[in-house]
Amino acid sequence: MRNTLIFAGSSCPALTAQICSNLGMAPAAVELSQFANGETSVKIMTSIREKDVFVVQSGSSKINDSIMELLILISACKGGSANKITAVLPYFPYSRQSKKKSHRGAITARMLANLLDVAGIKHVITIDLHASQMQGFFRCPVDNLHAEPLIARWIRHNVQNWQEAVCVSKNAGGTKRVTSLADALKLNFGIVTTDKKRGGGNMTASMIMSRLDGFGPETDLDADVSKLHIGSSRLISRRELKLDLKSLPDEREEEQPEQAPQATTPPRQTHTRQDSSQTSPRKPQQGMPSPRRSAHHSHPTSHPSTRSPLHHAQSSTSRSSPIQEEIEFTDERARDIIQGRLVHGHIVPDDYPSPTQSALSTSQILDRPDEDPMEMSRNSSFFKPEGHALGGSADAAATSDEEEEGFNDPSLEQMITLVGDVRNRTVFIVDDMIDKAGSWIAAAECVVKRGGAKKVYCIATHGLFGGDALEELQDCDCIDTILVTNSFPISPEKARATKKLVILDLSNLLAEAIRRNHYGESISALFTHTYD
Repeated sequence: MRNTLIFAGSSCPALTAQICSNLGMAPAAVELSQFANGETSVKIMTSIREKDVFVVQSGSSKINDSIMELLILISACKGGSANKITAVLPYFPYSRQSKKKSHRGAITARMLANLLDVAGIKHVITIDLHASQMQGFFRCPVDNLHAEPLIARWIRHNVQNWQEAVCVSKNAGGTKRVTSLADALKLNFGIVTTDKKRGGGNMTASMIMSRLDGFGPETDLDADVSKLHIGSSRLISRRELKLDLKSLPDEREEEQPEQAPQATTPPRQTHTRQDSSQTSPRKPQQGMPSPRRSAHHSHPTSHPSTRSPLHHAQSSTSRSSPIQEEIEFTDERARDIIQGRLVHGHIVPDDYPSPTQSALSTSQILDRPDEDPMEMSRNSSFFKPEGHALGGSADAAATSDEEEEGFNDPSLEQMITLVGDVRNRTVFIVDDMIDKAGSWIAAAECVVKRGGAKKVYCIATHGLFGGDALEELQDCDCIDTILVTNSFPISPEKARATKKLVILDLSNLLAEAIRRNHYGESISALFTHTYD
């Protein structure tokens, strides 16, 4: 590769050396240092005039220093009259801050994209952005490569009976990434979600409306609880009522032979408003049977016109196989939903004492039925919600820090839900990065202890492993393997101490992307799955 230089940042010198080795060249000479006060100094030791320059820099434990070093190195190459400067970022820093999470929050990822543009980059190569929409932050082309083909190939070669495995997302925001891997491997997928159980002092909107709809001192506890749920029978009745009434004439034609041949339709009579009010029958009192209802019970083969639409809907439903099949399918799928209790980030038995009172238990909404429910909920979370993104609901794609908030509070109980059948199967828990260990351990315990999975693989592209996350994942009995790539530098000491850790090499992928970018070739082949 003539007229090409590859500079290595201080965050990933080993990855850059492997990339250059695959391309048959050596890293360009550069001197990176810091002054006594922490300022970064960059000095390029070779000519870069009219050269195609690639700067490889990833995140590190000193993320801000790595960013400033990258910006200064790009600026130095621009000042040295480089022809084209490409930033190779295996892990894009601040990618989790790609949108506002509060009214006065900052979109830091966009700010970093603007800084790179001002510094002088003309192209960006990265792997598995946290949100693919971040490519719109840049004014230059962005190649967002995927590690999914490498992960899928490793699974095919190293996991026994992977054809029977299930891909599981540990939160709602990662379902698209999980379904992509599941489609590539032709596997089923599932999802694990966690919900907070608020204390007895907080009331939800459904509880308040249920209280207004008829909760009173004369109703018992079973009746009150039944109002909080909609049973399958009520759902079926709604579907029956929505049936097409065009089937009624056909039903009348079927029942027409049952009528007497001399039966004729009575002449239509007209009455004035005053006569109709005087001659109309009295409205049946409460508790008395309706004349129409009593006629149905005494004459089952009465004229179809006297039957109510609900009767026709029920009779047609009994003869309609598609609706019955749909109902059976719904009931069958409901068995794949498993719930468990989560206290301090771990699954606990059903008889474990709750650290706090649940909002769905017999709370003040049933203990004080005489009080005004609206007055009771003035200080509840319904009228004073917690601060979420832009004054609305919680973010579906919660970050690791946000997921860890509930796990670190021993007085907070959470409900964890598993959707999908994982019994006696291998489970791949997939996300784009591993930072904190709490959500991964909770998902692994859920699929093993509640779902009955036999083996769990935690798979991610970027292994950040903040704090003691790697040690906590190693100590978890429900996790068998931790699979990440070398996009984020991991110290050799940690890698050797963690027996469950498997690191995939991205040097071949990045080297091929650099070669194709230099020669102007298409990179579409890098997104396809290889089945070797």
